[in-house]
Amino acid sequence: MELLLLFISQVLVNNFVLARFLGICPFLGVSKRTEVAFSMGLATTFVMTLSAIATWLVQNFILIPFGMQRFLQYVAFILIIASLVQFVEMFLKKTSPTLYQSLGIFLPLITTNCAILGLALLAALNEYSLIQSTIFGFGAGVGFTLAITAMAGIREHIEFSDIPAAFKGVPITLVTAAIMAMAFLGFSGLIPM
Repeated sequence: MELLLLFISQVLVNNFVLARFLGICPFLGVSKRTEVAFSMGLATTFVMTLSAIATWLVQNFILIPFGMQRFLQYVAFILIIASLVQFVEMFLKKTSPTLYQSLGIFLPLITTNCAILGLALLAALNEYSLIQSTIFGFGAGVGFTLAITAMAGIREHIEFSDIPAAFKGVPITLVTAAIMAMAFLGFSGLIPM
């Protein structure tokens, strides 16, 4: 039950994009088309889940036993995340060149996505077990996918709507993101934390 609550918490209550405001760059940059946004969400979920596992292993089997977590945690986590993103990039380039092209510059930018580094650091800070870290990472990725896909759907609809000239483009996107964040705030009483 605790793992289910952790998962639901990361998807709805503590959504990395809409509640913690991490990962805003790809959230705003890739959310123009639903298919691309969903694919970006899946790639980010994959990287988040694997990075949660890999960083937990490095944290608990290398950094903590040698007393290096205070000095090398950031560097180690960034190297792990960069390696995983490189793996995803090579995989997508081989298996789906069209998707690889549509994600463009945002695929390598997963490396610098603060949501993934934030995930690794929060898992270490909360001293989650390996199972909890995995659920935490997967839930955060699902929450990211939900947020970016919903935003893309709304933006596709807004594209054909009658909007005042002053709000077209970035302003309406930011207003939409703010309204989505307020809507997700409604989930805050769902799980006592």
